[in-house]
Amino acid sequence: MPFEWYVALRYLREGRAQTALILAAVSVGVSVIIFLSALIDGLQASLIKQTLGSQPHVTLVAHEILARPLAPKEITAATTVERSPQPIRSIDRWQTVLDQVERVPGVLAASPAVQGPAFATRGGADEPVLVRGVDPERFLAVIDLRPKIVAGRFRVAGDGAVVGRGLAELLGVRLGDKIRLGTVDGREAMVTVAGIFDLGNKEVNERWALVSLRQAQSLFELPGGASTIELRVAEVFEAERIAGEVADLTGLEADSWMKVNAQLLVGLRSQDSSKLMIQVFVVIAVMLGIASVLIVSVVQKSREIGILRAVGTSSGRVLRIFLIEGGVVGVVGSLVGSALGTVFSLFFEHLASNPDGSPTFPVDLRPGLFLAASALATGIGLLAAVVPARRAARLDPATAIRHG
Repeated sequence: MPFEWYVALRYLREGRAQTALILAAVSVGVSVIIFLSALIDGLQASLIKQTLGSQPHVTLVAHEILARPLAPKEITAATTVERSPQPIRSIDRWQTVLDQVERVPGVLAASPAVQGPAFATRGGADEPVLVRGVDPERFLAVIDLRPKIVAGRFRVAGDGAVVGRGLAELLGVRLGDKIRLGTVDGREAMVTVAGIFDLGNKEVNERWALVSLRQAQSLFELPGGASTIELRVAEVFEAERIAGEVADLTGLEADSWMKVNAQLLVGLRSQDSSKLMIQVFVVIAVMLGIASVLIVSVVQKSREIGILRAVGTSSGRVLRIFLIEGGVVGVVGSLVGSALGTVFSLFFEHLASNPDGSPTFPVDLRPGLFLAASALATGIGLLAAVVPARRAARLDPATAIRHG
C-alpha cells in the first residue's frame, strides 16, 4: 500500500468519532440531494406525461385570416379591427408538408387531422364537442390513446368513433350505440361508438370525439384536406426550437406545447431553480463541515505531521495524505447517502397513491442521479480537504514538534 494511503487510512481509523461525524454529514447531504432530485424529477415527469398525454408536441396550422380596416385615408381616428370568425381551412399541399416535417431532425412522427366544433346528439341529449378526424396509425404514433381506452378499442375506420368517458356519460351511450354529429352549418354524420377513453382530463373527456379522417373531411366539407398537422418530437423540451424550424421550413403557424402551456413551463423552471438552490446550500454545509473537522484533525496531529516532515516526508506527500482522507470520506459517504436517499425516496413514494393505483408522489431514481451525486460528494470531499491539506503541508517541523 502506498505510504500516503497507509497514513490517511490510519488517521481515519484513529479519529473514529471525527470520521463518523464527517461520514454522517456527507451521507445526509447526498441522501437529501438524491431524495429531492428524485422527487422533483418524478413530479415533473408525471406533469409532463399528463399534459402531453392529450396533446401533440407541435401543432401546425394555416395562418389566420386577418380582417383589414377599410377606412378613408383622410380619416386619422383609430379604427378597431375585430377578429373575424375563422373557417376550417385545409393546409395547402399538406401531403408535401407532411413529408417535409417528417424529415426534420428530432421529429419522431407526424399526423394529419381535420378538427372542428360540432354537436353530439343522442335522444334528448345535445352536447358541444370537438370532432377530430385522424389517420389511426399516424395519430397513435403522436398521441397513443390505446393505454387510456377503458371500454372497447381504438377503431375510427368507417363510421367508428372513440369518445371520452365524460362525453359518453353525458350522452348516456355505451359501446355500439350511435351518435349524431352535426355542425352549425347543418351538416350531419352518424357514427358508432367503438371505444371510450379516459385521459384524466375532464375537459378532454367531455369534449373529444375521434372519427376517421375521411369522416371529418366529409362533415366539415374539406374533401382531401387536413386542417392541422401534429408532431411528436424526441426531446420534449426541444419542441419550441423544432416548432420554429418547422415554421420557417413550411411557412405555417407552429405552436409547441411549451408555448401553449407557458404557465406549466414557468412552474417546472421554478421547481428546477428551487432544487438547484437547495443543492447548493447542502453542498456548502457539507463542505464546511468536512473542512472544519479536517482542520481540527490537522491541529491535533500537528506533532505527528512535524515528525513526518522531520524524517524526510515531503510537503507534497503530506498534502496528498489529507486529500486522500477527503476523497475517501466523499466516496464512502456517497455510497451510504445513495442507499439512504433510495430508501427515503421509495418509502415516500409508497405513502400515498391515486385511485388508479399510481403513486401520488412519483420518484425518478435514474442511474445518472446516483453517478452525479457520487461525483459531487467525492469532489466536495477533495475540495473541502484542500485548505486543511495545505495547512498541514506548510507546517514547520521544528515548531510542530515543539508545540504539538
